[in-house]
Amino acid sequence: MGKKRIVKTESGDAAAKKTASANAKRKVDAGILHVQSTYNNTKLVLTDLKGNALAWSTSGSLGFKGAKKGTPFAAAKIGEVLAEKAAAMGMKEISVVIKGVGSGRESAIRSFITKGVGIAGIKDETPVPHNGPKPKKPRRV
Repeated sequence: MGKKRIVKTESGDAAAKKTASANAKRKVDAGILHVQSTYNNTKLVLTDLKGNALAWSTSGSLGFKGAKKGTPFAAAKIGEVLAEKAAAMGMKEISVVIKGVGSGRESAIRSFITKGVGIAGIKDETPVPHNGPKPKKPRRV
């Protein structure tokens, strides 16, 4: 059948180092961590104090699918990934803004703290409806 050729490709580690070095060029001391946690997913965005996005991650981008995206474990993994990016930028302190009622709210923040980034304050901006949608009509039997 002929000889098989072995083709060497870049490993995933090289790609990870490439993005980490690109983020490391920006030196930021303080920032804001936005946590959006729904029942189905958890999203984290790291911004500077003006609100310009520096790094982000979601549970779907880490490979979690379906119902596993909304779990506290997936949120913890996102927090770890983003904390490493923040540490590469030289970030020392963050303020946290939380939106949503999902199960990943707390675990994302806890895992972020474990990597050595301090928290200045936590603010909950979960939207609450004043009146909500119109209720269903009563059932006629």
